[in-house]
Amino acid sequence: MEDTDFMDAALILAREAFDAGEVPVGCVIVRGDEIVGRGRNRREGEKSALAHAEIEAIREACGKLGGWRLWECTLYVTLEPCPMCAGAIVNARIPRVVYGASDEKCGAVNSVCRLFDMDFNHHPVVTSGVREEESGELLRQFFRQLRLELRTRPKWRRPGSPE
Repeated sequence: MEDTDFMDAALILAREAFDAGEVPVGCVIVRGDEIVGRGRNRREGEKSALAHAEIEAIREACGKLGGWRLWECTLYVTLEPCPMCAGAIVNARIPRVVYGASDEKCGAVNSVCRLFDMDFNHHPVVTSGVREEESGELLRQFFRQLRLELRTRPKWRRPGSPE
């Protein structure tokens, strides 16, 4: 299988997140040709800042493989990892990261900062732009829909404040 095939699996999870009202990010972790971890954004549903796709996938892969070192794995994610997820990738010793769309606001691989280039003891190899258009379009669609919804949603007002 190729990078595009595994990114397609991550995109399926991103679409599931989209359908659940979550920011559409999906992630799979692969050892050889087998997917050993899957995750999608669940921050709204779980009410947790930690419920990112990469964190879910790392947790599942560690459980399935029986250890915290994922040194034989590749992580595929539809959006450039944030600082928290990039840190988890370093800590899990994942040697290769493949992502779709860049994240100009929170990306910690190439966009806002380059965490993998810092003086840590582990430096994953990165491939970016795999299924970038599909990943980016799903995110644009989600935020376009969210902006429309927010315009029509009643504004919260402090009790007793004038309208």
